[in-house]
Amino acid sequence: MRASLASSIAVTCAAVLALPVSSAAPAAAEVLVQPPAASALPPAPDLPGSTQSLPLGPLGPSSRAGGPGEQGLPRRDVKPFSLVGVVWDDPRAPLHGTVQVRTRATGTDTWSQWQDVETHNDEHGADPDSAEGTSRALRGSTAPLWVGDSDGVEIRVRAEAGGTGGAPPLPAGLRLELVDPGEGPEAQTDTEPVLETEPGTGTGTEPGTGTEPGTGTEVEQVAEAAPPQTRTATAPAGATAAAAPADATSAAVAPEAPLPPAPTPAPAATVPAAALAAPPLSGLLAGLGAINSQLTPYAAPWLPALSKEATEAIASYLPPFLPRTPASGAEAQEPAKTPVQAAAAPYIGPRPAIVTRKGWGADESIREKTFVYTNTIKAAFVHHSATGNNYTCAQAPSVLRSIYRYHVLSSGWRDFGYNFAIDKCGNIYEGRAGGVDKPVLGAHTLGFNTSTMGIAVLGTFSTTAPPAASVTAVARLTAWKLGLHGINPKGSVTLTSGGGNLYAKGTKVKFNAIAGHRDGFATDCPGSLLYGKLGTARTSAASYQGR
Repeated sequence: MRASLASSIAVTCAAVLALPVSSAAPAAAEVLVQPPAASALPPAPDLPGSTQSLPLGPLGPSSRAGGPGEQGLPRRDVKPFSLVGVVWDDPRAPLHGTVQVRTRATGTDTWSQWQDVETHNDEHGADPDSAEGTSRALRGSTAPLWVGDSDGVEIRVRAEAGGTGGAPPLPAGLRLELVDPGEGPEAQTDTEPVLETEPGTGTGTEPGTGTEPGTGTEVEQVAEAAPPQTRTATAPAGATAAAAPADATSAAVAPEAPLPPAPTPAPAATVPAAALAAPPLSGLLAGLGAINSQLTPYAAPWLPALSKEATEAIASYLPPFLPRTPASGAEAQEPAKTPVQAAAAPYIGPRPAIVTRKGWGADESIREKTFVYTNTIKAAFVHHSATGNNYTCAQAPSVLRSIYRYHVLSSGWRDFGYNFAIDKCGNIYEGRAGGVDKPVLGAHTLGFNTSTMGIAVLGTFSTTAPPAASVTAVARLTAWKLGLHGINPKGSVTLTSGGGNLYAKGTKVKFNAIAGHRDGFATDCPGSLLYGKLGTARTSAASYQGR
């Protein structure tokens, strides 16, 4: 078994340890030590995509720009686009009103019905006192809405009805943003595997029993649909170059199929510590000189899934700022383990397959060129993207490229806001740049971005149930990432608020380790129906960890 494990690790080590490092790193040991801030890699080649920004004007004689009333644009022809949003000058000015759009499918005379755009989006941003949160580039913005290939648009923005004091004014500088994601890596022959089976109207449950968040009430479980099929792909050159010659052929197959329901873990006492011992560091790092290349992270469109044994062995060599035991004091979940206990039961879930930024076609030239990290990951906040459910899994990379452009070029963020994204087929995508195994500081839960990660499930789940595959993917991702930091997905942690509409700055708040956005901010996110599945995700994630 250990021979097979060593071979598996050697095949995937370049992808696993594809770290954002500078070319000055003289040795592999230094590559593994990532400082709190680091220079980003040079941008990948320019990728297509565009954004049209159209100023809104008064609609009707009673409206006046920047004041109460209605603004918008009448029907018009525009260049092709697939995602819409509205931005305005002052990021601190709320939009009290409604935003609705109609679009025309490209090359047709067919117009959609009026579609609502989510206007409350500031709570997904950076913390108020952070460098990103105080950037002069920031704008106020709605949530983006995916509308598909379109070449015509109509929009209306209406101020909410006023009370005795009258209607509040609309923010100044309203603009309609029309984003074209461009052609992505979907057409390449070495593209990542994509789960092609579209989900039905399943309830988004994971095998086992779950608990309704905050109530302690068990939720009814419904069996998952049959596992989706995967499309194989040729492994990227960067991964095969560092593979061990003894098993080089295995790098040319797709990542492991989706994990079956997690088995009941064996008692820790029956697992000898030596059985899970990792191969020697010198052997694991053999051939990793390619990691020093600044282009390595751009070479792999996906990271293959690893077995639990391989994940635990690799975790031993992750940077030292990733703790292996729970934090002390009020934030501790359980007593720290002895070295023997830690070796026997590290409680890290198998790493799932992850589509990298290269895989979904991120244009690295538009984001800021440095990475920002937090100290650790204590909790995961789950969101819905509020971009609507009218997309296919094959379109998910295009949706991500569009959201990315909207976050950076339209809203003024430093990068994609979320650390990870998950589509309706359960595919997991790398979000904000900096390394999937690193504690990258995101902009997803205003007031609680420090020591957390943000996961966006693509879609809107206020009245639509999340697909079972998406809930399963949340469980698999959190089992792995929280496990790297010694966190029990069924446990609770204490975080300190950076300021928001629920908790004042400095307030210490106890959260579930897998929490919903609404737990930290007064918002509908992640939608009532996705929020109701988080108890299931917690139970399943803990099971994947072997708890």
